[in-house]
Amino acid sequence: MKKFLCLALCLLAMTFTLMSCENTNCTSEKVLTGNVVDVLAKDIYPGEVTIKDGKITSIKRIDGEYDTYILPGFVDAHIHIESTLMTPENYARMAVENGVVAAICDPHEITNVLGIEGIDYMIDNSKKARFHFNFMLPSCVPSTNHETAGATIDAQQTAQLIAREDIIGLAEMMNAPGVIYEDAEVMAKIQATHNVGKPIDGHAPKVTGEDLRKYVAAGISTDHECSSVEEAKEKLDLDMKIIIREGSAACNFESLYPIIGEYPEMTLFCSDDMYPDDITEIGYINGLVRRSVAKNLPLWNVLQTACTTPVKHYNLKSGLLQEGDPADFIVVNNLQDFQILSTYINGYEVYNAKNGVTDALRTKYESSTTFNLNKFEAKKITTDALQVKCEGKKMKVITATEGSLITGVEIVEPKSDATGNVITDVENGIAKLVVYNRYAIADEIVPQVAYIKGFDLQKGALASTIAHDSHNIIALGCNDEDIVHLINLLIEEKGGVAVCDGQVTKCLPLPIAGLMTTLLPDQVSEKHTELKNLAASMGCTINAPFMTLAFMALPVIPDLKLTDKYLFDGITFCQTSLWAD
Repeated sequence: MKKFLCLALCLLAMTFTLMSCENTNCTSEKVLTGNVVDVLAKDIYPGEVTIKDGKITSIKRIDGEYDTYILPGFVDAHIHIESTLMTPENYARMAVENGVVAAICDPHEITNVLGIEGIDYMIDNSKKARFHFNFMLPSCVPSTNHETAGATIDAQQTAQLIAREDIIGLAEMMNAPGVIYEDAEVMAKIQATHNVGKPIDGHAPKVTGEDLRKYVAAGISTDHECSSVEEAKEKLDLDMKIIIREGSAACNFESLYPIIGEYPEMTLFCSDDMYPDDITEIGYINGLVRRSVAKNLPLWNVLQTACTTPVKHYNLKSGLLQEGDPADFIVVNNLQDFQILSTYINGYEVYNAKNGVTDALRTKYESSTTFNLNKFEAKKITTDALQVKCEGKKMKVITATEGSLITGVEIVEPKSDATGNVITDVENGIAKLVVYNRYAIADEIVPQVAYIKGFDLQKGALASTIAHDSHNIIALGCNDEDIVHLINLLIEEKGGVAVCDGQVTKCLPLPIAGLMTTLLPDQVSEKHTELKNLAASMGCTINAPFMTLAFMALPVIPDLKLTDKYLFDGITFCQTSLWAD
């Protein structure tokens, strides 16, 4: 109750004058008053902000005392919108509630499914919302040749696409070995980007020393895969900017926040992959700002990281609360809690705490995309397809860890049945992991099977068509029957996230490329929370089980992963055997 009373008082205290300006009409003059937070000048003062035609026409110092603060909106420096399970227009609703006015978007997931049509869909759909979407071009479609994707974008296509005005740069270059060893195709993509003067994002977990120097020398300017200060500082010393990631499965803030105190001009915030219910529970970029200030980091360093550094690095069109800038800013209750009272984009109030997301967030744009939004050809399977003959005395097991995408390897003695097939070992936390190609229906295509530890399932199974980066079907479970049940269910639905405890089955269908739904944020949050709760009731100890599961198929992140082709060693970057004998 106190929280709501405080909010009401803050709203009443927020003094501003509106001069004949409706949310849907930004041509009239609008004047707001409050404590102006000038991040560029590192100054806070009572001020009057005048807006007309979507721009800030003046900012004046005035006398008075105010309880609210006006500051530049926050920026997510790297996000896969598909990972929110929502379309861009619906993601924007949640973003503005949390004071985010712009995002650097990598449509890597849908592009691996649908190719260029996937990029065009994301850009087209984003035009329905008044929000600063900044799309980069996926650099690795597919991420490697060790998995099967739904599409390919080669160097020639990259050269054409990167020149588009609606593409601001080349997204995370995950093929680090391709850069280090100067693969011709990889280097051609990089050169094409340099030719048009656009930035290149990096993806270099555990890359150090001479390999890192080669990687950075190629002109790659950021990295969001650091998991320690030591790793970050080595990259900072090479003039690489560090994007501090706090997503649903990959949580690096606690390890990396000290660099904000030393390198604010070189640090940014991002979510990378984050579910809407997690955003609701722990906050978004605003949550990272709040946590940073609570750790006694300098306010200006924190706001530089959240607001100005990404705008400058990516040369965004978003405003920074300066005269002549686009009127993109937020109003907050104070500089400790950063409770969002209003969010403005291009002079429109797209969110206020009293009424929620306003009609001004919606534009009059009508989508023009008419192509098929999915690609799904897998045939149903039986439990026979999941049998693995015991061929050794020692077996490699993938080890998953809460809050990390990096996996380990544990060598164990396999448990087998009377027929000599390897089975799960629930007592020791070992479940079966399955990845199944969803893009083809040929008889020779069979599920790939490995074993995994860290989820601690006691019964049932989990499954999803979100499996980075190619998004084949991935499942994990204690028994073959439940695993097969969920795989076949997702084939029927042509995509989704599903859980089965042996009796109860819950599923969130994802009809758009097997990655997204048209549901609104609160609806997605509710359904995803139901899935997580059911997984938890089955013994799962991972807080973000589906996000973590999705990365168990990603070969570009070490150590041990499973693709639709084989078990993969992310250190040696090649296929490996299940057996350790």
